[in-house]
Amino acid sequence: MALTLTETAAKHVQKSLASRGQGIGVRIGVETSGCSGMAYTLEFVDEVGEQDQVFESNGIKLITDPKSFLYLDGTELDFVREGLNEGFQFNNPNVKDMCGCGESFTV
Repeated sequence: MALTLTETAAKHVQKSLASRGQGIGVRIGVETSGCSGMAYTLEFVDEVGEQDQVFESNGIKLITDPKSFLYLDGTELDFVREGLNEGFQFNNPNVKDMCGCGESFTV
């Protein structure tokens, strides 16, 4: 499978990369955190590591490490606005449960 971005998320990332002035894409990962065990990480990438896996979606490169990919395979990243709030939303088919605040998950 792969990692993908919606068109809305891709446009937001493209604008952010342009205002940053550098970067080749976005790194998506997971780390141990929160009450459910795992949390998503998201950061700009200036260069790809030797072990990294690279996917392209809507013109944006999505980079992940092999360990994180085990938990992220099939994930779609969206950018949503709800009232005054906006942010990235991870649509991950591997998630079995989330904590009440939505910040961490279990696979």
